This record gives sequence, C-alpha cells and structure tokens, in this order.
Amino acid sequence: MVCLAGLEGFDPITLLKVILLAIVEGITEWLPISSTGHMIVLEELLDIKGSLGPNGDAVWDFFMVVIQLFAVLAVVVVFFKELWPWLPKRTREERKEIYWTWLYIVIGCLPAGIFGILLDDLLDQYLYNFITVSITLIVYGAAFILLELYLRKSGKKPHISSLRDFTWKTALIIGIAQVLSLIPGTSRSGVTILAALLIGVNRETSAKFSFYVSIPVMAGASLIKGIDFFGGGYTMDASQMVYVAVGCLVAFLVSLLAVKWLTGFVKKHTFMGFGIYRIALGVVLIILFCTVLKEDPAGTAAVFSGFSNSLPELRVSLPCLIPLGNR
Repeated sequence: MVCLAGLEGFDPITLLKVILLAIVEGITEWLPISSTGHMIVLEELLDIKGSLGPNGDAVWDFFMVVIQLFAVLAVVVVFFKELWPWLPKRTREERKEIYWTWLYIVIGCLPAGIFGILLDDLLDQYLYNFITVSITLIVYGAAFILLELYLRKSGKKPHISSLRDFTWKTALIIGIAQVLSLIPGTSRSGVTILAALLIGVNRETSAKFSFYVSIPVMAGASLIKGIDFFGGGYTMDASQMVYVAVGCLVAFLVSLLAVKWLTGFVKKHTFMGFGIYRIALGVVLIILFCTVLKEDPAGTAAVFSGFSNSLPELRVSLPCLIPLGNR
C-alpha cells in the first residue's frame, strides 16, 4: 500500500471500495439474487464513479464488465475438464458429448441476444430504474418460493439429471425464458434456473447450465465494452489500472469459491432461501428509493431516467448474444 500511495491520484479508500465491489460481484454473479440489485445499493452508498478520477464514468463502465469477465474465468477453471474436448485420453464419444454441450450453450444464448439487439433502446429508456429492479427482485423471489413449494407438494422428480439428457428443445426453452433476463433485476442465472426446473431439469444441472451460458455471454460483453472504451479514445492512468487489476483478481478468486459453493449447495438444498433473500433486497431498494424521493423530490426523475447510465452491467449485456448478468 505504501508503494501504491506514490501513484498519482491513488486513493486507498477507493481501492477498498473496488475490493468490496469485486467481492459482491464475485458472489452475486453466480447466485440467483441479481448482481444488479446489489450494485445499485453499493453505488448509492459508495459513490464509486466519483472516486475513480478522470473519465470516471467510462472507467466504471469498463471496470464493471472486465471484472465480470474475470468472474467468468472462474467458471472456465472449475469446469475446464467438462468443457474442453481436447484433453489427453479423451475418447471420441466424450468429445462428441462436449460438442453437444457447446451447441446447447449457443442455443441457450441466441434468443435473448436477438431480442436484446432489437429492444436495446426501449429497455434502456423505460426499464433501467430503481422501481423496475425492485419489482423484478420481489416477483422472481416469489417465483422461486412458489416453484419450490409446488415441487415439494407435487412430489415430481426431475427427469433431466445431466446435460446428456438435454435436447436442442430443452436448451431453446431455457434460452427463450432468458429473454426475461433482459429486464433489470431479473438475474440471468435466476431465470435460467427457474426455467430449467420448470421443465424437469434437476437443481445441480440447472445451476451448471446457468454457469456455462455465462461464458459466451460475458466474453462477448467484455469484448464489446473493451472496443467501445479504447475505440472511444479513453485511457486509464496508473492508479485506475491498479483499481481494475485488483478488482479483476478479487472477482476471480471470490467467484471460484462462489461457483464451487453453489454447485455443492444445490445438491442438498432448494432455492427457497434465495427467493426470500430476493424479496428482502427488493424491499430494501424500495425503501432506499422512497428515501431519495422524500429527501430530493426533484431528483426522482434522474433516478428513473438516468439510472441506466450507472448500470453498465445492464447496458453492455444487450448488444451481444447476451442476457443480463447476474446477472
């Protein structure tokens, strides 16, 4: 820290804020609780963009996407053996199964990517605000609870226990459901898991497939944002590079733990707890919004119309073959 303090513009407090954001991103990107909702709270509390120095808005946008990319690298590491077809001693049949897995991943990404491109401007104009996020957090939280209660009461057993049991129709249905994740606060992993459970996929495979589809999603988002950032003539000073590098490392390490934890958790537990948590977070956001409204009525319009500019996670996930990140 002493050496870093010599960098022009470096602020230890900003670095701590970056670390906190990266920790939250590394956790919430993979759990079906909406990373967007959490970033709203943290952005409101920490004023991170104002702490980043020159071109703070652009650096923040770039930072949010790049730490998502490093979070996705954790999925690649954890599931490398299951997703890389050219490992030594891999049989032809095993390679064939992995090729089919990647086909399902692509199919699962296409619908939301197409609709995202078509609806980008409309979503940006009308849905990126506090209220939308709060409502979707609560609605999908209730959906998780109701679905788990239904599955418990009906006694239905899943008939799809691994990706070997997938068909292109299974992947397409999940992909179509992911169109809903274009609505802020829905959670890409959350809607993927809900759709998979509804059509008879077991919890472990539902969670795994949500991890898998994140790879092209976040890789595409990061590529586009990188082109926009550097193509737009923006640069980062040494301090900003340190913030981004530390954030990426922390997001990667925390994501490793989160992915492994959720993979083990769903083997023995339901998603009901996540539903309860989503509802609680949605209520917190509504309270936060009402507080802003009470303290600054004139600023309410900014909360509605301008809030999308502070949520690059949402904006960059639309132009590619991408549903929302934990989205």
